[in-house]
Order: sequence, then structure tokens, then C-alpha cells
Amino acid sequence: MMSLRKFSAQALFLIFFIAVSALPASSQTTRLSASEAYELSNRGDIILIDVRTPAEWKKTGIGASARTISMHRPGFFDKIKAVVRGDKSKTIALICARGNRSNRMQTALVERGYTNVIDVAEGMLGSKAGPGWIARGLPLVNPG
Repeated sequence: MMSLRKFSAQALFLIFFIAVSALPASSQTTRLSASEAYELSNRGDIILIDVRTPAEWKKTGIGASARTISMHRPGFFDKIKAVVRGDKSKTIALICARGNRSNRMQTALVERGYTNVIDVAEGMLGSKAGPGWIARGLPLVNPG
């Protein structure tokens, strides 16, 4: 016979599992490696956006398949809306230097109704999530 304590623990786990599974996909953290982001962007499966500053773009270059929309300049959200042509279900991947700003902007976009926002958490320079775009030897372009 199952003890009450064991039953309670299993019941709590089941409730937690059901609650997490019921969350919309946009509420769950979605991440890609820099390599995955590059490949998907090249295929046209995602829109890759570099949210760093123009000075950072100039210093390191920009991922070859990325668009540049600095989160530090006015109109960031309007520019994102224009890129997706108002379709908040388009898949967007955000990259910054080390994944902190892209993660914050992922949250901000989800809060504004975007449903497919991905964080390239290792960023351009690397983080705990991975070595980063540059260290992976992915192609770079100079800002225009």
C-alpha cells in the first residue's frame, strides 16, 4: 500500500507537470546556439536580430545573417514590428554580446504578444551557454 507522503509527493509532481505543460510555448525559455541560429537564419526559418549597440557592431562585426536593431536606440519595438510586418507569430532570434540583453528583450517581446522569440544565449562573445558566434568561427560582416 502506498504511503500518504509518497502519494502526496507524486500528486504534487503530477500537478506541477500538468501546469508547466499547459503553459503557452512563449512562456517557456527558447534558446539556440549561435551555430543553430546561423543555419536557421540562412535557411530563412528565423529572423536573426543583433540587439547590441552600433559601437559593438563596429568593434566585432555582425553575424553574417543577422539584422541590426539596437535595443539602445529609440523605436526598438517599432522596428521589430516593421521587420515582422506586424506578424507577432514570426520566429525571431535575438543575439547580443553574452546573452543577457537578448534574454531581457526576449521577455519584453513575449510580454508584448510575440509568440516565437528565441534567445541566442551564448551571444557573439560567449557565455555559460556556449563559446559564442565569434569563437565558433561563424561568418561576420562589417556594419554598413
